[in-house]
Amino acid sequence: MTAKIFPTAQDAENAFYEALESADLEAMMAVWAEDEEIVCIHPTGPRLAGQEQVRQSWAKIFSGGARNRVHVTHQVTLSGMMMEVHSVHENFALEDDAPGRGDARPAPIVATNVYLRTAAGWRMIVHHASPAPGQAEPAPRETGHKILH
Repeated sequence: MTAKIFPTAQDAENAFYEALESADLEAMMAVWAEDEEIVCIHPTGPRLAGQEQVRQSWAKIFSGGARNRVHVTHQVTLSGMMMEVHSVHENFALEDDAPGRGDARPAPIVATNVYLRTAAGWRMIVHHASPAPGQAEPAPRETGHKILH
């Protein structure tokens, strides 16, 4: 059993993003429930279920070497006594972003994180992340006169 206890779902969420930023596999897995029913979906990736698949996916992501800063915005929280759902926007910036490299920042990600209150504190049971939809194109301007009624 994991020794780390998260007294609130927000504490677990903070630990999740800290582990993501530091590419720390053990810290990442400490956030997850020790259950084979956990689910993780990375942007454009398949549905991963269970401890082994989730661990392998994070190990692969972290082996890439690039460290990311993540700024979470637009959080919407749905709370219950035993479960909490966070819908967020994840805004990534690579650690090695240098001034003058242009605006090559990764697209924002929308994510849903689901936490369950367990005997060992709050734990993540679902992380589902997808690329955020692009901004809608502005409507073309009409060149003719409009008739108002």
